[in-house]
Amino acid sequence: MSRVYFDHNATTPLRDEARAAMVTAMDVVGNPSSVHSEGRAAKMMVERARVQVAELVGCLPTQVVFTGSATEAAALAVAQKDRHGGQFVSLQTEHDCFLAWDEAATEGPALHAISAANSETGVMKPAVVSNASVSGAVVCDITQIAGKMPVVYDESGKPSYMILSAHKLGGPKGVGALINFTADDPQAILRGGGQEMGRRSGTENVIGIAGFGAAAVAAGQDVANGAWERVAKLRNILEKALETASKKTIFVGNDQQRLPNTSCILTPGWKGETQVMQMDLAGFAVSAGSACSSGKVRASRVLTAMGYEDELAACAIRVSLGLSNTEDEVLRFADVWAQKLKKHEARAA
Repeated sequence: MSRVYFDHNATTPLRDEARAAMVTAMDVVGNPSSVHSEGRAAKMMVERARVQVAELVGCLPTQVVFTGSATEAAALAVAQKDRHGGQFVSLQTEHDCFLAWDEAATEGPALHAISAANSETGVMKPAVVSNASVSGAVVCDITQIAGKMPVVYDESGKPSYMILSAHKLGGPKGVGALINFTADDPQAILRGGGQEMGRRSGTENVIGIAGFGAAAVAAGQDVANGAWERVAKLRNILEKALETASKKTIFVGNDQQRLPNTSCILTPGWKGETQVMQMDLAGFAVSAGSACSSGKVRASRVLTAMGYEDELAACAIRVSLGLSNTEDEVLRFADVWAQKLKKHEARAA
């Protein structure tokens, strides 16, 4: 039986639309910075994608800065902290790309990192992208909500910056974007040729950017058509089936607003890494946390920050569904998982 991919929060399969756009871009020989016809053709592709990404997230095309990843976009945002009080603050539930810069400021103006949705648990905070929850500027990580639900802004105002990544919404790996809502262009951290209007030097990844733009269009159409509502139903079917198999299993954040595709599952006494390996051998790809934390044998800091003890937090797995998944796959997963749990409990008895 073919393998089943349930790790869409780590990365998504490349969309057909993105693949087609990238193949077309491969035949465009010019450098976007060149003024001849070939260069202008490449530049046109980049600018078309800029418009497409802007439409997905609700900003002006001039506010989109293409980067090599969401991690780079985060670093570019944090580099602007001196414009917002000189301090940068992030919670322990934020992504590693922010925690690496955290200075734990306690008072005074600062630039704050706030994820629209947590990649491990799917818990959303807040339901809208806003500057209102803190005193100061905000860089908002919309990596997990972009392409799954509308990016809605609070009446109190937009954040100063947003970050997102192409490969989380069906585009290629190796390209991301910083959305700059401030009145000033961000000061570049990669300096040289002055590409991206002087905001990020380095020859643009035309092929990746073209794929990003095409994926953004397709993802936006899926959101508008309600495609993720079906995925949310699959997630609920999965959790109900697992709950039937194990009354002690905890579904993190199921009493809060969550991403439509994400289940963070805690089963006391059954290590998450063990579950991941057993389910992998059975043909299912799931994770024990965010992809950026893979290979690190430790309890999830996200879950411990939420109040779970280390021993219990280490028993978490994340199942993140995608648009291609089916009810049959979900039910097969639940059946295999229940069988593995029974064997684990028998050995532990």
